[in-house]
Amino acid sequence: MTVTENTPTTGTATSEKSLLTTFREQPRTVWITAFAATIAFMGIGLVDPILHSIAEALEAPAEKVTLLFGVYVGVQCLAMLLTGWAAYRFGPKRTLTVGLSLIVVAAGLSAFAGDIDQLIALRVLWGLGNALFLATALAFIVSSAVGGRQGAIMMYEAALGLGLAVGPLLGATLGEWTWRAPFGGTALLMLFGAILCAVMLPADSPRITRDRVRIVDPLKALRNRALTISGIGSAFYTGALFTVIAWAPIAMGLRPIHAGLIFFGWGLLTALAGVFVAPALAKALGEKAGVLVAIFAYGSIMVLAGIGTVSDQVWLIGLAVVLSGLPSGVLNTLFTDLAMSSGGTGTPRSVSSAGFSFLRWMGAAIAAVLVAYLAKWFGSDAAPWWFATAYCVAALGAVALIKATDDDEIDDTAALVGVEEF
Repeated sequence: MTVTENTPTTGTATSEKSLLTTFREQPRTVWITAFAATIAFMGIGLVDPILHSIAEALEAPAEKVTLLFGVYVGVQCLAMLLTGWAAYRFGPKRTLTVGLSLIVVAAGLSAFAGDIDQLIALRVLWGLGNALFLATALAFIVSSAVGGRQGAIMMYEAALGLGLAVGPLLGATLGEWTWRAPFGGTALLMLFGAILCAVMLPADSPRITRDRVRIVDPLKALRNRALTISGIGSAFYTGALFTVIAWAPIAMGLRPIHAGLIFFGWGLLTALAGVFVAPALAKALGEKAGVLVAIFAYGSIMVLAGIGTVSDQVWLIGLAVVLSGLPSGVLNTLFTDLAMSSGGTGTPRSVSSAGFSFLRWMGAAIAAVLVAYLAKWFGSDAAPWWFATAYCVAALGAVALIKATDDDEIDDTAALVGVEEF
């Protein structure tokens, strides 16, 4: 269903040995970008352990606290439409560095925020920076990596999982002192990443193709049926994912260190599943079947979290959060590989990736904004979990619509996308 170096392969079947070899052979620029991506992903999990502390310190209601994720991913969703154009207009190095710089400013100022509204406003800037960096970083890694697209995507997903695992630990450790400290720590780490990218990445070269990349091109890329269907499926799954990220800390109400350990386990399983379980599952069942199995597992875990909330068993909610890392890692990898292997004839990676990410993050933004209101409207803290289960059912329906003809379309276009320069 995907190709590497213009040669058809089966799913994402990269063996552990070849994966480790691919990691060792990567050029310095790929490692630098992956390192910066790890720090950027740390910013997502960083806030989880301190959500409860922020709510108490700033006397903020749940619907305001969850907006820290809602506006963040909402702006990121809209900004994804700019990433492909920005990368071609200004070059990947400038786009990556500007994105990281915006995160540095937003995270640094967040440490001095006086109320929840200021934090929410700064998360808007943070989301913009994240969008410029992450979508460009994925396409940059895939284009610059040695050994084909699949190994590069595994490296990107490893960076994602590592960031999601370390972020909560950093947030929990510093958050035991004060909720402001994790933001300052993130700003310093991101500053280091920005300096590395500015100094060590190759300079942007003139591109004669820049004038053909427009802001609306990511939306036009969605005319590819396979890309659109996979994007819709990913949107519903990501909605369930951000129910875990935005609601679990509030539902559990734990100290930062305890919540941080739970989300560390979640991030660790996400990383391991994305790198090792996803390729094995795709090889055994095929990419589409692997996605369906993982979505079903995710929905089942959402039911477990709902039961834990109804029965007031915090340990059960925590167990559900940790276990959700397994199907989450599989889905992150397989959906990403699906997006990067489709797009359309002559469509650059950064453009098709931006179109896919636009749909994906739209699901996250809507879910993160709604999550606290769902609990309020239905008078039950378990309501967000039941809706997350429904999101998974909708994701199953969307992915099931992918037909054999769509698989062929992905194979046909991937050969073109697979050799095109960033």
